[in-house]
Amino acid sequence: MAKEYSRTQRIGDQMQRELAQLIRREVKDPRVGLVTITAVDVSRDVGHAKVYITVMGQDSAEDIKQSLKVLNSAAGFLRMQLGKEMKLRSVPQLHFHYDESVTRGAHLSALIERAVAEDSQHQVADAPLDTKE
Repeated sequence: MAKEYSRTQRIGDQMQRELAQLIRREVKDPRVGLVTITAVDVSRDVGHAKVYITVMGQDSAEDIKQSLKVLNSAAGFLRMQLGKEMKLRSVPQLHFHYDESVTRGAHLSALIERAVAEDSQHQVADAPLDTKE
């Protein structure tokens, strides 16, 4: 039997959609780049939510740290806005974290592509010459 889709997962999914809109519309700080919310994990008591983000176009650790700092300082404002948008008795406290899975996946993909290219070069070099008379 399939696992039940829990209330906290539904809340997390709705928070992900709403936060994406709110950050795009309401956060005007130039230190925040193009933020993508990859996941929202809500605790069982709906008291806290870990919001995982990636920042497009900002690869340096300092830029990412700056974006996280701005978002964590705006968490109270975003929480208040979420309370207006969502029908929840209590809105969880927001904690923003950087999601490294996207950059790690891109790095692994590049490594795999490089290994496949090197393997195909070795196969071409090792292939016997076809000599027909």
